[in-house]
Amino acid sequence: MRRKKVKSAEDAVGGVSRKRKHVVDVEQNENSVDGTEKRVKIDEDVDVEGESLDDEALSGAGDVEEQDKNGLEIDDNLDLGSKEGGNGYLTARSFGDAALSEKTMNALADMKLEFMTEVQARVIPHALAGRDVLAAARTGSGKTLAFLLPLLELLDASKWKTRNGTAAIIITPTRELALQIHGVVRELCKYHSHTFALLMGGSNRRMEAERLAKGCALVVATPGRLLDHLQNTPHFVFNNLLSLVIDEADRILEIGFEEDLRQILKLLPSTRQTSLFSATQTTKVQDLIRVSFRGKPVYVGVDDSKTTATAVGIEQGYVIVPSERRFQLLFTFLKRNLRKKTIVFMSSCNAVKFYAELLNFIDIPVLSLHGKQKQQKRTATFFEFCAAKSAILICTDVAARGLDIPAVDWIVQYDPPDEPKEYIHRVGRTARGVNAKGHALLFLLPSELGFLKYLKEAKVPLSEYEFPESKLAKIQTQLERVIEKNYYLNRSAKDAYRSYIMSYASHSLKHIFDVQQLDLVSVAKSFCFSTPPNVNIAALAKTNLKLTKRGGGGGFNQHKAPHKNDRLAMMLRK
Repeated sequence: MRRKKVKSAEDAVGGVSRKRKHVVDVEQNENSVDGTEKRVKIDEDVDVEGESLDDEALSGAGDVEEQDKNGLEIDDNLDLGSKEGGNGYLTARSFGDAALSEKTMNALADMKLEFMTEVQARVIPHALAGRDVLAAARTGSGKTLAFLLPLLELLDASKWKTRNGTAAIIITPTRELALQIHGVVRELCKYHSHTFALLMGGSNRRMEAERLAKGCALVVATPGRLLDHLQNTPHFVFNNLLSLVIDEADRILEIGFEEDLRQILKLLPSTRQTSLFSATQTTKVQDLIRVSFRGKPVYVGVDDSKTTATAVGIEQGYVIVPSERRFQLLFTFLKRNLRKKTIVFMSSCNAVKFYAELLNFIDIPVLSLHGKQKQQKRTATFFEFCAAKSAILICTDVAARGLDIPAVDWIVQYDPPDEPKEYIHRVGRTARGVNAKGHALLFLLPSELGFLKYLKEAKVPLSEYEFPESKLAKIQTQLERVIEKNYYLNRSAKDAYRSYIMSYASHSLKHIFDVQQLDLVSVAKSFCFSTPPNVNIAALAKTNLKLTKRGGGGGFNQHKAPHKNDRLAMMLRK
């Protein structure tokens, strides 16, 4: 099949100026990892010399549609000041200004936290006053403390006893994010006597039920496991619930928990405080105002006036690369950055599995994380990568939302995201915190340049990087021989290739990511095949069922497209 012709990157993004750099020049490291025996010798012919081109900056992103906030009380407390030396991340407001309990302040001191971020400074006073809150803030903005601190103060003020059951529930979309929030709860409760529990799929359900029966003041849970306990754990007392927090609300909706959330909200008492947090607002505010809170919610839009949708410390770029050169470029880039901490995002579990196996086989040590792994493996990998000073993590979008992974240097989007907000979540894994810096690189086929227009409209600033052919590792022929002779890698490569085609067919921007326009011979080479495996493209393109990506795990579900109104706002309606 032939690729669709695209005039140029300037045409695709409306004539914006670009900054061009040699992508393999950004960071260079010729040292291989010590103590690792090479199982396959890969000859490299990589020129390490080269000059960067001009540094003309990419123009700013376009304005977004003004949101209709009728029906919401708007928090417009913007005069918070900025802590000197905080790079705009911290306000001049300290946690001491929030009149928190001594126990909480002692825990914050141990965590070396003194000043609040904007979302914390604006949300905490409303939440402490018992008001319902609808908050929109970018990833890495400090949302977790914004809802945890008021919950702890609520437990203190009510003198909560374990015999009263559960006072607060936090619902979060993924197991990894639940683990992370639970860890922060543990730190904050150091001087408190509050009991808390973690409920998530893949864990021992019986032990969770026993803990709930003893009484847990605060519960952190994923939707499916929470609903299971609400329906089937007889001694789980939740009828006295005081507060409900829904974190990453748009993500919960996206990954197929609509019905679970609907059932949860029916079971929980309606006389509660409700807080809804999200890194991005995927529905317009006119959809969100249909949410029926106990009272009129306060809307806190931290990023409404921001000129960019991503953190200021991220240097972001894209590279235009044909299919047949994609893996060569990835290999060369990773080889140059072995001493960095890098996350590589891919579109499917099978792609993560194959490329992780292949890279480890050719002596590029990597970790992998995807939704089909057992929970014990996912948890171990997550904490191993968090603890590492330098490492490479190959993953699906299971790691793209909310997770606070320390000191990530590079975010590489080997497969483009389904839409701009997923791009924002992915790059949000780097440049987190005060004065933090990071880099992001997006791989695009020449036919995919139209995606840049959508990124520009979403206020994402991007520069263009180049990759001179002379700098790419000359490994294609050797890799094709490896895949041909190694049965297990060959089978894994075929699965990954088919999943890539399925992912492409399921893309929401089909006029840009058109599966019919893919050059399958070139695509096959990116999976180290000399000839393409058999995949029925026509059957995928003509199917009456919509192929949709499973929530962050990288797999697929087949179901009819949801009604446009079947959104979180509708699910929360009483």
